[in-house]
Amino acid sequence: MTLSKQEMPKQSYLVESEQILHSDIKKQIMQLFSLSSSSAENIDEFIDDISDNFISAGDASSDVDLDSLAAKFCDSKVPSQPANFENYLEYLVDNVIAHSIHTASPKFIGHMTSALPSFMQPLAKLMTAMNQNSVKIETAKSLSFYERQALAMLHRQIYNFSDNFYSEHIQNSQSTLGILTSGGTTANITAMWCYRNAVLGAKDDFFGVEKEGLTAALNFYGYKGAAIIGSELMHFSFDKAADLLGIGNRGLIKIPVDSNNRMRVRSLRQAVAKCLQENLCIIAIIGIAGTTDSGGVDPLLDIAKIACEANVHFHVDAAWGGPLIFSQQHRYKLAGIEQANSVTIDGHKQLYLPMGIGMLFLREPQMAQSIEKQASYTMRKGSFDLGKRALEGSRPGMALFLHAGLNLIGSKGYEFLIDEGIRKTQYMAARICAMPEFELLAEPDTNLLIYRYIPEPLRDVVAKKQLTEIDNLFISQFNERLQKSQRQAGRTFISRTMKSTTCFSQEISIVALRAVLANPLTTEDDIDAVLNDQIQIASEISLSAYNGLKNQDSLLDCVS
Repeated sequence: MTLSKQEMPKQSYLVESEQILHSDIKKQIMQLFSLSSSSAENIDEFIDDISDNFISAGDASSDVDLDSLAAKFCDSKVPSQPANFENYLEYLVDNVIAHSIHTASPKFIGHMTSALPSFMQPLAKLMTAMNQNSVKIETAKSLSFYERQALAMLHRQIYNFSDNFYSEHIQNSQSTLGILTSGGTTANITAMWCYRNAVLGAKDDFFGVEKEGLTAALNFYGYKGAAIIGSELMHFSFDKAADLLGIGNRGLIKIPVDSNNRMRVRSLRQAVAKCLQENLCIIAIIGIAGTTDSGGVDPLLDIAKIACEANVHFHVDAAWGGPLIFSQQHRYKLAGIEQANSVTIDGHKQLYLPMGIGMLFLREPQMAQSIEKQASYTMRKGSFDLGKRALEGSRPGMALFLHAGLNLIGSKGYEFLIDEGIRKTQYMAARICAMPEFELLAEPDTNLLIYRYIPEPLRDVVAKKQLTEIDNLFISQFNERLQKSQRQAGRTFISRTMKSTTCFSQEISIVALRAVLANPLTTEDDIDAVLNDQIQIASEISLSAYNGLKNQDSLLDCVS
């Protein structure tokens, strides 16, 4: 005889209720892992529509303020029950997607993020479905060899060694032509890690810096300290590298740059000589091929010569400008990069790959052995496991994007993209020079441009090169407010940075507006629209700002 729920003991009834609840959750969870169904196909169509609408948006972003946006995400409790996926998508659309940055917008020209080729979306879905872990060949069987091939293709573009060289090393488990990373920061840190371990490696009865530590290594080799030398505009990843590798930020020697943001060679020679005189171990000299601030390219040939004379490793951070190697017209700007011991390139910048892919290329295929690590359950000695010579462990099969980009865009396609970006940058520079509202702050080497808006009462003073320090301070405050107002309005976007300049023989820092012309969809009309938007926004700011200009004492309050 079966008891009714009313007749069942309370404890038994609760157990049955929990079992029913558990069964419902199990059913919902297992559905999340099941193969596609008609419902899943509908969801795919819905997501495709959302993606298409997002990518085709004309404005740079919504005009919601950051405080209001932050207020939407203050609940820290994990829901106890699985949510309905359709409802969750609606939540995403309303709260996240609606206020995300339209990096593909042709009027979003302020950061190193751009529109992507259309084939990247289906490849992203495929990469997620495959879910390969590139750390080990047991979790990325064919992808490991596929990744090595893609890296060799770019290595050849940089160094152009012989067919025999690539035949020997491309699929040799003892060789490493390149290391795929999550970005340029990790690539730069990995390069410095390789060099530190190589310079302070095992010798005689000393087991090397990786086992003995930095202090013991410096003492063994007779050094008083260690240093990394580079431009004052080198990426902050080198600050991280100096910190992580025990060198310390005081060991990061920053060389001044000229008016076009290129390292001063004479100052570099003096710094190297001083390090040698003070018995410091120079881990590496850094050359930049496309500074993050302004796109400037250091004199790589001169730096390579200095590094060679001092017997020091030479690393080129070409995270931004590296793809200029594809351009017959502009490749000369990277002359000397082929002499570098290592080169960093970011795929998610001018190779037009999704975010999260950087690369380190090594001139010497055995260099990465200086950082090799093994583990019994993974990354075994002598294996093809890619993780044994890399900083990162588990990582997705991002090589899928790199290999596809190199094949589907090709060298001529990349050449077109690079040439067009620089052409449009030169167009924007010409427009800025022709407009009294703006001042160009540096001639562009690549497709980054820095300039500033000049409030009307100061334009004659700028033309006569008679700006005082207080004038520059006012202009900087005005440009900072202009950039923030433009970002808030969301119609167009330009970023900002700082630039050193000389004012009456004194060096000062000024605020610069920063344009990045990498998006193939950006036209000359879009560039004009961005500049006109800035002029309009500036006119709205100016009404209150100009009133205090005649009184120099009130300049600091003019744009507060």
